[in-house]
Amino acid sequence: MTSRSNLILRFAQPSDYIVLFELIQRLAEYEKLSHAVTGNALTLKEHLFGSPKYIEAILAESAGQAVGFALFFPNYSTFLTKPGIYLEDLFVLPEYRRQGIGKALLTKLAQIALERNYGRLEWSVLDWNMSAQAFYRSMGASILDDWRICRVTEAALTQLADKG
Repeated sequence: MTSRSNLILRFAQPSDYIVLFELIQRLAEYEKLSHAVTGNALTLKEHLFGSPKYIEAILAESAGQAVGFALFFPNYSTFLTKPGIYLEDLFVLPEYRRQGIGKALLTKLAQIALERNYGRLEWSVLDWNMSAQAFYRSMGASILDDWRICRVTEAALTQLADKG
């Protein structure tokens, strides 16, 4: 059991790239998407700490062990004319859930958004993950039922690029 007093939230450091990638793999297992993990830890490290820096991550630690993370990057709202944070992934190891770690990670991201004068914090949630949806609503999030994610990857991305 983790108490808030021994929970540490911190920005990921270059030495954290392997443990962060392991947590990403655990997230993929949880979402039954292990087959979709085609990247690797070294590329993650490059994107976190290289130039340009594409992403940021917050690690949640309890008793010196990484137990969760939030990986995010800036986006932009044309209507607000402000940048924002897009939360790509939020994950807490199952044995550490219901201890306030997810709430602490979301709170930290909200603080970062305000410190940077960003206009919003947003993310996606799987339609089958009702417990996550309930949690996010309890944190004040609205789930936008009238919006759908559009995604173009792999061969379709190449085909789209060739349409010009």
